[in-house]
Amino acid sequence: QVQLVESGGGLVQAGGSLRLSCAASGSIFSINAMGWYRQAPGKQRELVATLTTRPSTNYADSVKGRFTISRDNAKNTVYLQMNSLKPEDTAVYYCAADRLRRTGLTGRPYDFWGQGTQVTVSS
Repeated sequence: QVQLVESGGGLVQAGGSLRLSCAASGSIFSINAMGWYRQAPGKQRELVATLTTRPSTNYADSVKGRFTISRDNAKNTVYLQMNSLKPEDTAVYYCAADRLRRTGLTGRPYDFWGQGTQVTVSS
């Protein structure tokens, strides 16, 4: 099993920045991809950024050029740097991990999930 704990969410004004962190523990040797999902009220959950062990990254068009996913292997932590935030970025953000090395933004949900962290962007 893999445990994921997110932190770093909060309230920010439009145009501001936040950095989310996701600390992984447990059977992390089994992880080959990490991702950040988000779900806004009344909307479907979407995968917005992926990072594999290769490493390679992929981003949803809605966040491309504004969000950056990265990792610190020494800390077993993945980050999501979010810049130029917009009110439409408001959502609960979930860190997720998968056993497969996958970069696609669609498909079955990742294998392991964090508890989520709220990001609210005010206009």
